[in-house]
Amino acid sequence: MRRCLECETRFGGSTWVCPACNFTPKVVAGIPIFAPEFASSVSGYESALFEAHGSDLADKSFWAIGRAEIISWALRRYAPTAGKVLEVGCGTGGVLAHLERAFPTTELTGAEALLPGLRAASQRLSRTQLLQCDATALPFDAEFDAVGAFDVIEHIKQDEAVIRGMAAALAPGGVVLITVPQHPFLYGPADVAAMHERRYTASGLKARLRAAGLTPLCVTSFVSVLFPAMAAVRLVAKYRGGSYDSAEEFKIGALNGVFKRVMDIERWSIALGVRWPFGGSLLAVARKMAP
Repeated sequence: MRRCLECETRFGGSTWVCPACNFTPKVVAGIPIFAPEFASSVSGYESALFEAHGSDLADKSFWAIGRAEIISWALRRYAPTAGKVLEVGCGTGGVLAHLERAFPTTELTGAEALLPGLRAASQRLSRTQLLQCDATALPFDAEFDAVGAFDVIEHIKQDEAVIRGMAAALAPGGVVLITVPQHPFLYGPADVAAMHERRYTASGLKARLRAAGLTPLCVTSFVSVLFPAMAAVRLVAKYRGGSYDSAEEFKIGALNGVFKRVMDIERWSIALGVRWPFGGSLLAVARKMAP
């Protein structure tokens, strides 16, 4: 169901016109606008970050590809019959572009606060529906079989509100999928540059999921084999101080293919049941149980 953000009416249909109060969102370049106050500026993220994290170099990095493949595995494993999938904080559409190829019959929707990200996403996506909204106020109720937020909630002070909204947008039996940066002790210049509010522990993320009425099914680290090298680089930067250029992380040249194979091995091990206790990132999957 769709949810009117003005009067809270739930309604179906193919348009966003509320049958109760007649609220109709403005449409810009085919994109419905639900939070115009955040369309050009939002706390926790800057449009300029899209240039680094939405670049061609970033899209081809071992981390971006490896993360997308882990997300695809989790969708196939925990939501094998999902017909409708929402990504919250879709940015420039990197994950959705992968999902369009991996799930050709699945109906995909991307939600993002910043219009520059959505404009970029619209240029690379062929069949995904896009909308502009606040991640803490999604205009959906029990609509999707799976809802994901991939390296998004760490940017938002009210991360628990985002998870509650994701849970509300899920149909009973559906799953939430989340990736976040891990290990608070690593918080440093790279996180400040990326505008992270926090890094997570597995127990803290599971507690947030349970507080939203979700049952964790799978919580595992990834970027685990490479974690010692990553942690060393981050800790040196942390204790030296100074500025940090996050775009430099993607400039690893010939090692990119090697690191990608390492992440392939991690994904295969996770599929076999291994749950890595440490790593640069966390993947969590949780189900909304039927009442």
